[in-house]
Amino acid sequence: MESVLQELQKDLEEVKQLLEKATRKHVRDVLFVEQRKLETEISTKQQQQAGESMETQKPSAIVPPMTSTYTVKINNYGWDQSDKFVKIYITLKGVQNISADNLQVHFSERSFELLVNDLNGKNHTMTVNNLLKPISPEGSTKKVKTDTVLIMCRKKSEQKWEFLTQVEKQTKEKEKPPLDTDGDPSAGLMNVLKKIYDEGDDEMKRTLNKAWVESREKQMKGDQEF
Repeated sequence: MESVLQELQKDLEEVKQLLEKATRKHVRDVLFVEQRKLETEISTKQQQQAGESMETQKPSAIVPPMTSTYTVKINNYGWDQSDKFVKIYITLKGVQNISADNLQVHFSERSFELLVNDLNGKNHTMTVNNLLKPISPEGSTKKVKTDTVLIMCRKKSEQKWEFLTQVEKQTKEKEKPPLDTDGDPSAGLMNVLKKIYDEGDDEMKRTLNKAWVESREKQMKGDQEF
């Protein structure tokens, strides 16, 4: 058991070294997954060894005692934005004191994952999927401040985000009252068109503006005929 643990720990150290040198995102992602697997396997075998040691009353002479760490999910955060970045603020007491290797963030076009290892006896994870709009993984980064991790997602287009994720947007839209079908039909249509216009891109806005002008011109011609 001890020799297996030693081999696993050597593998883990080598993976960490490769991760530090890797520059391509796909390679880093593969190495990161392998690192997580090795850490889990080492932890499992250390637990098994600890149980065997208690049964035989023979303490381990080679592998150091296992520290009891467990993983918790981060649910509380704040966010704001600038023209170029969406910024997520996560409060973690003492995070500035851990090794840089123990804090990693992995970005994709519509998600990011934060992993903080061995902070106050716990591992901390946070995964945010289905971001409202695409981001640029290579332009995104992280910063560590006193008791705070700042994740900076680089926007692919400098548009304002009303929500952080698609799920938040859908939830908010479900909470909106339905259109008043018993009232003025044209008012309901105008609300729909305004929503499409506000959420549309530049091409959509140009199309709607053109349609509006043409509609007004036809209406004016009809009034003139009478």
